[in-house]
Amino acid sequence: MSTAPALAFSTANCQVAGALEVIGETGTMLVLREVFNGVRRFDDMRRHSGLSRQVLSNRLATLVEHGVLRRVPYRDEGARVRHEYRLTPKGFDLYPVLAALAQWGERYVAGPEGVPVELEHRGCGAVVRPVLVCDEGHRLDDLRQVATRPGPGVRPFAEA
Repeated sequence: MSTAPALAFSTANCQVAGALEVIGETGTMLVLREVFNGVRRFDDMRRHSGLSRQVLSNRLATLVEHGVLRRVPYRDEGARVRHEYRLTPKGFDLYPVLAALAQWGERYVAGPEGVPVELEHRGCGAVVRPVLVCDEGHRLDDLRQVATRPGPGVRPFAEA
């Protein structure tokens, strides 16, 4: 039997599992990528992301339901009222997640010609990279310096 300390704690209220309930469906991060890149209208998103109408509709509904996106009405001249999708503060907080996925993709799945898109610091033009920093301000370049520990919401694991 394993002696991993995490086995003593329940995962029933895990924050990772909870986050994946909102953003873990196939295509959700592609929807967020589009909105972060300024693509806000359904038809533009569908065409650019390659997602089917139904999948895109479902992902947008979930993100609106959970307060990650908000719907904003607009109307092109002579057309019916439609909606754009805008990030809420909760949605903006997902930007580091997207940046981390982009960095991982750059390292492990980009072709030999390099990445098609980089994240740029508007202030100086340098490439932006996500980093881990502890609450005391220490940058953690060696990820083995990070460990899990029980948090205030921990519950003991009870086998069924």
